[in-house]
Amino acid sequence: MLNKRHIGVALVLLMTTNIAAASSIETRKDFQVLKDVATSVDRYTQFTIFDDVSAYVKDGVVTLTGKVTMPYKRDDIEKRVSRVDGVRTVLDEIAVLPVSQFDDDLRYRIARSIYGHSNFWNYAIMPNPPIHIVVEHGRVTLTGVVNSEVDRMLARTLASQFGAFSVTNALKTDAEMREALEKSE
Repeated sequence: MLNKRHIGVALVLLMTTNIAAASSIETRKDFQVLKDVATSVDRYTQFTIFDDVSAYVKDGVVTLTGKVTMPYKRDDIEKRVSRVDGVRTVLDEIAVLPVSQFDDDLRYRIARSIYGHSNFWNYAIMPNPPIHIVVEHGRVTLTGVVNSEVDRMLARTLASQFGAFSVTNALKTDAEMREALEKSE
């Protein structure tokens, strides 16, 4: 099983890059930088299931995208990534989610519903649970990597029962992540 949290999300982004245009040496170096960036973000202790950050690397230039719940997280992540070996520049496009009691309540209710369900107990005990719940103005987006299509659909169903204006399911399966990794190598 892949490291579900950030490595998986980073590999999804790698899938969208045009790797064929670069030489194999540059591609390998960018891929290694991407893995190191993912590890750096994964080890950031303030990064929670309510944040989502993705990275794209091209010739040592790292573009960070996603959403975090606090401004200091965006700044800390940018600093951490800039210290990764092989990173020449960091373009920080991470957005900070607005402060909202409704959104906070929705986040916690959905997290309890998903990670409290017996199908997701094996995810909940992981040091970095792989399903991320991003809530912005009452709109929910689920990101990360799950074991199967059943888990993906169940997570969406559980997230949809709390009055969110919309629920977008951007979860990927392990099989999709393996396929993306094979295409990138």
